[in-house]
Amino acid sequence: MSKLQSVSQWPRAEQPATRLYDVGPAAMSDAELLSLYLRPHAARTQVETARMLVADAGSLSALLSESDVPQLRAILELAKRCLSEQLSAGSALSSPAAVRDYLRLTFAGREHEVFVVLYLDAQHRIIGTDELFRGTLTQTSVYPREVVKAALRSNAAAVIFAHNHPSGVAEPSQADELLTRTLKGALALVDIKVLDHFIVAGNRTLSFSERGLL
Repeated sequence: MSKLQSVSQWPRAEQPATRLYDVGPAAMSDAELLSLYLRPHAARTQVETARMLVADAGSLSALLSESDVPQLRAILELAKRCLSEQLSAGSALSSPAAVRDYLRLTFAGREHEVFVVLYLDAQHRIIGTDELFRGTLTQTSVYPREVVKAALRSNAAAVIFAHNHPSGVAEPSQADELLTRTLKGALALVDIKVLDHFIVAGNRTLSFSERGLL
């Protein structure tokens, strides 16, 4: 019998569901994550199960932020990894939908503002991501000096910024626009381009580049 088939026989400390709680999905192998939803399902259908989970949580956003749904967290992590592989293999500028999907998954369920930087090489392939700053429900303090240091440390040729609006409103504030201009100017001094800045609000995303704000 394969490891995935016999996963329920693993010692408790080695079972994927236990490891998910102990170390988090990002630290688990693909096989461990896959095993979490390859186990036999209960009598109800997957659609019924999904409806029950959303109803119990009150909303999809609340469900995504819960820590007691290992199958869902595993699937979300695998989806992020697939999108990351796609963006690492080709230009982020030629896959705008993949960038948006990746960011929506990254910010799913976040109840506070988070500022994320995607680092790209000269061919605009993503070489890394960084959650640099975390704030309150309505704002995040972002320090240009730290952004420049992080981009240089990653040997990035370009960056894409993103932050979320837990309020659900994807429109940029004057502070968002000023911050973007400040960061663009600071990074230009070290020859690093700012390709875009996204605001993510639930399933909605706004691109500064498309709005002509860069």
